[in-house]
Amino acid sequence: MKARRKLILLSMTFLLTILMNGATAYAQNAYDITHEESLKAMAAAKKHAEQSGVLVNIAVVDAGANLKAFVRMDGSFLGSIDVAIKKAKTSRYFDIDSGELGALTQPGGIIYNIEHSNGGLMTFPGGVPIKDKEGNIIGAIGVSGGTIEQDREIATAGAKAIID
Repeated sequence: MKARRKLILLSMTFLLTILMNGATAYAQNAYDITHEESLKAMAAAKKHAEQSGVLVNIAVVDAGANLKAFVRMDGSFLGSIDVAIKKAKTSRYFDIDSGELGALTQPGGIIYNIEHSNGGLMTFPGGVPIKDKEGNIIGAIGVSGGTIEQDREIATAGAKAIID
């Protein structure tokens, strides 16, 4: 009887611990890009690309670096699909413009060869963090298909659409 009572008490304690900690363990990030915001960023980037006459792939990731929205403009390079997604993820992983990160990854740089981590990073321009109106990073956008300067401009236009 005493052993059974102890087992029940331990079971109840375990269950209570799971319930108390489970609420925080599965809490959603309060600073996460919404579906509407991801589409708004993607549409603004696409519009900028069209105005510039550039065919690109555009990827938007959420705060957890998960793909939230994607478009491949007709005629854009197939190889740029993966590059756009990786630029967005790289930018979110490190909360920095992927081109700025690239400057640190050059031979002799403080994080030389980091592009080989995380399943492969893209450390050249075209990945930009997306911030909300309060300055919280809520995701990132990656663009690939134009020159690196065009990719950065298009991604920046998409990211700015959230705060405009």
